[in-house]
Amino acid sequence: MGEHGTGRREITVSDVASAARVSKATAARALGDYGAVSDAVRDRVQKAAEELGYRPNALARTMSTGRSHTIGIVIGDIENPYFAQATRAAADVAAAAGYDVILSNSDEEPDREAQAVAVQLAKRVDGLLVAPASSLAPDTLQPVLDAARPLVLFDRAVPSLDVDTVITANRSGARRLTALLLAAGHRRIAFVSTLAHAGGYRLGEVLASSSVAERVQGFTETLAEAGIEHPERFVHLNAKEHGVEELVVRLLRAEEPPTAIIASDSLVALAAFRAARRLGIPIPGRLSLVAFDDADWTGLTTPGITVMAQPIHEIGAEAARALLRRIGGDGSPAATTVLDQQLVERESVAPPAD
Repeated sequence: MGEHGTGRREITVSDVASAARVSKATAARALGDYGAVSDAVRDRVQKAAEELGYRPNALARTMSTGRSHTIGIVIGDIENPYFAQATRAAADVAAAAGYDVILSNSDEEPDREAQAVAVQLAKRVDGLLVAPASSLAPDTLQPVLDAARPLVLFDRAVPSLDVDTVITANRSGARRLTALLLAAGHRRIAFVSTLAHAGGYRLGEVLASSSVAERVQGFTETLAEAGIEHPERFVHLNAKEHGVEELVVRLLRAEEPPTAIIASDSLVALAAFRAARRLGIPIPGRLSLVAFDDADWTGLTTPGITVMAQPIHEIGAEAARALLRRIGGDGSPAATTVLDQQLVERESVAPPAD
């Protein structure tokens, strides 16, 4: 017999069965919501459980039903407002369906992601939502499929995996931001991302993040269409290696500094904003700044930052809904859902000063 921390004996299924005047097997079916039990008996068992203070044994429920009623979520960085909001939306959908959530952080490292997946599977989650650390490393996620657990990706795709994926229209979003800056007269526009990539970016190279790859593609092709030669020279990756703010400071101190910056996410944008303030460079007087993701701070600064807003809440919610459908037995072909982005214009764009 187990005991509560108060020293009282733990209430068991047998206790509930006795109080409800049914067999232990019937009580277990009513409490676990499986098998054939009449509504009247189920109500009687649940009332007895409530009066006795019965707490279900999650492990026992998993062993008897094959379900833990838990889903796993693996994200790149919980400090990134994008992931925080998407995770909250997914957790809300899961909770409404009676599922708990176990959250893991990969730090955008495939090895950490593989460890997180192993932990989640050991916890016997019913399925996983993953923002993959790399679009080119399917091996870290293959154990999920090998374990016959549903897998849904969000924010980034892994083309070699035939699974449901929820992403946004990143290429067209980047084209719109770039076109906005070009229309204002800018020609030296820097695209800054923390994505790790060996060496300088070369046009057409495959990048490890599908979302960043699509943004870079939209950015470079829009510059090229405007007659700007070698647009790849304006792509700056690996910003995390020496610090985003330090990278932006170096760019702004160069002989021919950019007159505008496109930040690949709101954290990069915040670092760029700080770098400009640190150097006494006014926005948008001498530097225009735009970014992906409509983080709260972007509408509160002076000036407000023009952004390409993503439907972050819907990304997390739709990914969770897709996962729950798969857990429920949906066997339809895997699908990729692409959600639109929205341009939010504020005061951070002006014609270049020179």
